[in-house]
Amino acid sequence: MIILETQVVADWVDYNGHMNDAAYARVFSQACEALIDQIGLDEAGREHYGYTIYTLETHLCYRREAHQDQPLTIDLTLLDSDAKRLHVFFAMFDDEANLLATSEQMLMGMKQASGRPSPFPEAVTQRIAELPSANRDAWPELAGRSIGIRR
Repeated sequence: MIILETQVVADWVDYNGHMNDAAYARVFSQACEALIDQIGLDEAGREHYGYTIYTLETHLCYRREAHQDQPLTIDLTLLDSDAKRLHVFFAMFDDEANLLATSEQMLMGMKQASGRPSPFPEAVTQRIAELPSANRDAWPELAGRSIGIRR
């Protein structure tokens, strides 16, 4: 599911002539915000439910360079979820469908008043159930990776 479409702006390009590593994180953060809006926790939803989403962990993999003015498409796959967490996978593509980067994230639903984890509101749970999901044996190739030096 395409969750975000954007393009590389000049401010994101570094001294190497391509998108800076922090800009990739920025785009994936925008994709996460689009997801949050999609499941009903936009500004009005957050106010109505007194509920929000926090990012607990992010794993970003860089695959190819992106350059100024290049169109970007961010795709979303739900890897797993429970009553208060989402395990999501974002993939960034260029206009020729080349994979540029991925971001795997663990998100937690939080009651705003207490700042404590809390189950998703029922309407949000229903919207989450509508997201494209992958069975554990059919996860994207880059999902579930760990970082380390292979010996």
